[in-house]
Amino acid sequence: MSTIKQFQVTFDCAEPERVARFWCEVLGYVVPPPPEGFDSWGAYDRSLPAERRGAAFVCMDPSGVGPRMYFQRVPEGKVVKNRVHLDVRVGTGLVGEERLAVLEAECARLVALGAVCVQVMRADGFDESCIAMQDIEGNEFCID
Repeated sequence: MSTIKQFQVTFDCAEPERVARFWCEVLGYVVPPPPEGFDSWGAYDRSLPAERRGAAFVCMDPSGVGPRMYFQRVPEGKVVKNRVHLDVRVGTGLVGEERLAVLEAECARLVALGAVCVQVMRADGFDESCIAMQDIEGNEFCID
């Protein structure tokens, strides 16, 4: 019998804290408390060697149910489409125009946070509506 394993989602990015805080707003996630002995993440970050400062940041589901998200600085920029992306489920159980209205409202909220709307895909009789987007560093994700 297999056991369920916890996992985290890792993003390669240029500005880990900025991207992590964006995803906190998208998902309702929070920044966890700083490590023991530090009163803030800034204090922890300043304790690191210069080359490690700002190199990573974390956010988590406050209920502990969803996966932890880890953001790590990498030297190269994004050049091709993601092979894996997140689907942010905001229209679950809704269909037709009601679903599209909820998706478009969430799209507008995320664009105000710095996301980019790439394509609105309307229901076609087989698939329901969804919206392809990019986060603040160009990583693809969908709201559906």
